[in-house]
Amino acid sequence: MEMIGSIIFDVIAMLVTLGILVTFHEYGHFWVARKCGVKVEKFSIGFGKPLFRWRGKNVPAQATGNSNEVLEEEPGTEFVIAALPLGGYVKMLGEQNLQVPEHQKKFAFNHKPLSQKAAIVAAGPAANFLLAILLYWIMFMSGIRDFAPIVGQIDEASSAEVAGLQYGDEIIEVDGKETRTWQDVRKQLLDRLGESGNLRLTVINEESTQSRDLTITLQDWLQGATEPDVLGSLGITPIFMDIPPRIGQLEADGRALDAGFESGDLVLSVNGQVVDGWDEWVAFIRESPEQSLNVLIERDESTLELYLTPATRRDENNEVLLDENGRPQGYIGAAVELPVLPQEMIREIKFNPFTALVEAVKETWENSVFVLVAIKKMIIGLMSVNNISGPITIAKIAGDSASDGLEYFIGFLAILSISLGVMNLLPIPVLDGGHLFYYAIEAISRKPLPDYVQEMGLRFGLIIIAGIMFIAFYNDINRLF
Repeated sequence: MEMIGSIIFDVIAMLVTLGILVTFHEYGHFWVARKCGVKVEKFSIGFGKPLFRWRGKNVPAQATGNSNEVLEEEPGTEFVIAALPLGGYVKMLGEQNLQVPEHQKKFAFNHKPLSQKAAIVAAGPAANFLLAILLYWIMFMSGIRDFAPIVGQIDEASSAEVAGLQYGDEIIEVDGKETRTWQDVRKQLLDRLGESGNLRLTVINEESTQSRDLTITLQDWLQGATEPDVLGSLGITPIFMDIPPRIGQLEADGRALDAGFESGDLVLSVNGQVVDGWDEWVAFIRESPEQSLNVLIERDESTLELYLTPATRRDENNEVLLDENGRPQGYIGAAVELPVLPQEMIREIKFNPFTALVEAVKETWENSVFVLVAIKKMIIGLMSVNNISGPITIAKIAGDSASDGLEYFIGFLAILSISLGVMNLLPIPVLDGGHLFYYAIEAISRKPLPDYVQEMGLRFGLIIIAGIMFIAFYNDINRLF
């Protein structure tokens, strides 16, 4: 039941996410079309069978010049919410059926000046960028809380250690760009995916007032990685994630309590192997169901030896729970004792309405460039196409971000809106960018492309979009299994 509830929550979050993005995108087309005097016949959110529909106010019919005609009102725009919420469309007079009655030509899309047609087409992606700016503006005014980019454990012989990074260093710049939080650090590192060359870090340690410049050499860095761990691959663990293996709360009927563990015990080693962190301790337990473990702990400045046999994790129906490799998992009934982080490790970034707007525009621009560069890297092979996500992954991320809080959901919504805007501006026939590309050629040549060329482009565009959708669904299914 818990899994079903989680799936339902993820689907609802996805519907809300896509509903907002698609509505803004299509409303951009709709609003500019109306401002340009184009009659909009249908405004649809989703495809397929209509679930809800209603019609806007009727509009007066236009006279043809016949003095004997009786004018009647023409139906207004039909608004539709359809069953398949993976897009939407605005149907305008003269957009599909090019044969328009003479008296309606002044309200037809295909009879409007080239500049107005381009404005109507560009308005959809523009609405997505404006939505992102609005969302970031709200975030920056309300304040963003994140961890300071202070380094914790560094893997031995890793790129970070070789470069001279030390425990307690704060990363204040990556490639010359300021990094106030770990999110900033990750963002700058993601810009270097698939690349070769020098990665420059500027760091400062609390024990020194002087900053240090470090250089990490990259060689096809994480090229082809499906889910790149930009920090882990360099051997960096943020200090807030560097959690010691200290026992917190114990379950009354758990194996840990039976073995003699107490709250506050620090695990030192298992079967003679040193345990450096809580994640490593959990890995030992999960991999050892019903196996006897010799555990060395520290308690009250003394060391003790305990013998522990993890139980096999089961669900509410007493069925054995398996991991992703189909193996049973160990369980001891002990939670972690989370360390209390000092306040200086928490960063809150907050701006007044004006500076928040400036930052929102800057954030939208930088993320737009990042999405565009990522597309380029996928095309030339520096990034894996396995990073393309479909509706299943979007649903999962939407659900997770909604569960984490409004700030995370707004941030996810903003980056998805930017991605939708950038994708729609690509010069691929079928997409808005493809139409704008045709209009650009028409503006230069002073005549539209021949119909057969546009038809060939349409087929080519459909093949590309179908291929992208296939990859996205394939990646989604692979992530499930």
